[in-house]
Amino acid sequence: MRTALSACKSVLCEWPLGNGLAEAEDMARQARSRAVPTVVGLQARSHPALAYARDLVADGYVGEVLSTTVVGSGGAWGATVGPGDHYVLDAANGATLLTIPFGHTLDGLASVLGEPEGLRIHLASRRTSAVDTESGQPVPMTAADQVVASGRLPGGAVVTFHYRGGMSRGTNFRWEINGTEGDLVLTAPTGHLQLSPVALEGGRGTTPGLAPLPVPESYVHVPHLDPRADAPLYAVAHAYRQFLDDLREGTSAVPDFAHGAARHRSIEAAMTTA
Repeated sequence: MRTALSACKSVLCEWPLGNGLAEAEDMARQARSRAVPTVVGLQARSHPALAYARDLVADGYVGEVLSTTVVGSGGAWGATVGPGDHYVLDAANGATLLTIPFGHTLDGLASVLGEPEGLRIHLASRRTSAVDTESGQPVPMTAADQVVASGRLPGGAVVTFHYRGGMSRGTNFRWEINGTEGDLVLTAPTGHLQLSPVALEGGRGTTPGLAPLPVPESYVHVPHLDPRADAPLYAVAHAYRQFLDDLREGTSAVPDFAHGAARHRSIEAAMTTA
């Protein structure tokens, strides 16, 4: 990546942007010094369902936001681990429950509701190993398998997160936005908001329950992909399309390395506070 930046080439880097804050800030500095367009793969915010939810909130669908709650399962960091995924169990590698599914979702939530303020993150390790699905042998796990966070949104609304390793027999992703006039709920089969098919429901006024809120076609910029069948590609494809539009039009809709470094910084600061 440094070689590409040194050659003044545009670079797209998957999230996390490096292993920790120091690497992320170094890459952001290099990109800034060479004035090259960059992209960091925080693609949840590019998902049409999140873009629609963002506009619904801005247009007053829920009224004044009172609180928002996220519960998610990370898939990995549970009882078992695939032979190719041992690296995510080692906290030193920086690819953890905190940085990957929680980090992606934190960024997606911030794109809809604004950046959380006074965020505090607490980690817990309830499992210290996972069983390899091929060998049946235990693999040490130093990465935390529980992430709990709380803070406030601009305007004072309360925000809470709970991410847990593995998968649940119950809820694996649910994000509620509760307001004075209504509610929005986003659900998915896993806590990886950036890779999952996302269902959006809402209810407001005197309506007693929730009803599906189909995403209008105007939000879909990669129409040949199916949001469910092509879920792992769907948000990524929309992020790529946004980057193309940014290059053509001189806009900055897609997150760049500076944004990625700021996201690392927000997580690091919340951990320091905790």
